[in-house]
Amino acid sequence: MSKADLIVGLQWGDEGKGKIVDHMAQTHDYVCRFAGGHNAGHTIVIGKKKYALHLIPSGVLNPKAKNIVGNGVVLSPKDFIKEMEQFENLEGRLFLSDKAHVLLPYHAEIDQARERLKGDKAIGTTGKGIGPAYGDKVARVGHRLGELLHPEKLTAKIMEFFTANKPVFDAMGVDAPVEAELLAELESYKEVLAPYICDTTQLMWEILDADKKVLLEGAQGTMLDIDHGTYPYVTSSTTVSAGACSGLGLNPKDLGTVTGIAKAYCTRVGNGPFPSEDFGPEGDKLRANGHEFGTTTGRPRRCGWFDAVAMRHAVRVNGVDQVALMKLDVLDGFDEIKVCVAYEFEGREIDYVPYDLEDVKAVYKIFPGWNKTEGARTFEELPEAAKSYILALEEMIGTKIGIISTSPEREDTIIR
Repeated sequence: MSKADLIVGLQWGDEGKGKIVDHMAQTHDYVCRFAGGHNAGHTIVIGKKKYALHLIPSGVLNPKAKNIVGNGVVLSPKDFIKEMEQFENLEGRLFLSDKAHVLLPYHAEIDQARERLKGDKAIGTTGKGIGPAYGDKVARVGHRLGELLHPEKLTAKIMEFFTANKPVFDAMGVDAPVEAELLAELESYKEVLAPYICDTTQLMWEILDADKKVLLEGAQGTMLDIDHGTYPYVTSSTTVSAGACSGLGLNPKDLGTVTGIAKAYCTRVGNGPFPSEDFGPEGDKLRANGHEFGTTTGRPRRCGWFDAVAMRHAVRVNGVDQVALMKLDVLDGFDEIKVCVAYEFEGREIDYVPYDLEDVKAVYKIFPGWNKTEGARTFEELPEAAKSYILALEEMIGTKIGIISTSPEREDTIIR
């Protein structure tokens, strides 16, 4: 019986998980998504072609790999079908959990309405409906992908839900679907997705029992986890390694090597605390060099320096065996590079993540910059200052940096 390797984001999402999943998928039989929805975005560059994946596991780019979307995901049929159009011959290579919850257009309408009503206290969500879909799941009024196989029954349930909650939806300015249009929409989803819907929990057990090589991928990052992130400015799912178990029907003993993904600096999309954010020209330079605009929303990302305190927290929460350090080349050309090594909190210096990051101030250590790491494929090729930076980060976060990415290209990856 084999164990499933796991990839998890260690910051506020957008760490570059897609490239590493794609890299590792070349040696795995199955790639499995365990959480999140189409608010996530993996950008993968192969040659001159760029792929932006939101729901389909990154293993789709390996013709030999099979792909599983687990029960922990909230799946928008409309967006999933659009994403499928990029690829051919997915039957037999793609499996969707019949227990994954369905995200429908009205969830996005609710999401956007709630953000408008919150005004300047808005979370800064993508507006894709992820929170309302997970909210329905927890409130036990959601609908699972297996129900899509019976569109008439599902239509009736959704219409009943809107009738029962009419005052709430009226106050939010969200209209009920037109029944005939909803039925036609659900039937169109069934026509495309029915061949892929199955019991993926049984499938996961079968492939592990058969000693297949399995890779698990989540969405967003540890600091956006519903329990361990900067609540309430978080996503609505369990983004840490434990979420792979509940999101795919596995147990902790099924997990193998855990690879945590982190940028050589930090970014964040949306509102919420970000202790190492840089509001000056260096932050602007990080954004420009790193092309830091959201894969899903196109929004400019907030940029700042590597936060070793938050990273050490994420490494422990996830049981990380090795870190993949992404976008090292974005730091090329800086005279000096900062690393947050502690926080000032309530008049004292601390080296851990407190209950609330809103009022902490970053304490920095300064490292000398370097000229060029872009395209390096061995550790020896890196400038001495870059090597020293990486070794110092290893010491601070308490685990090995085993993979280093020096450009978006698949081949520009250092394995240590």
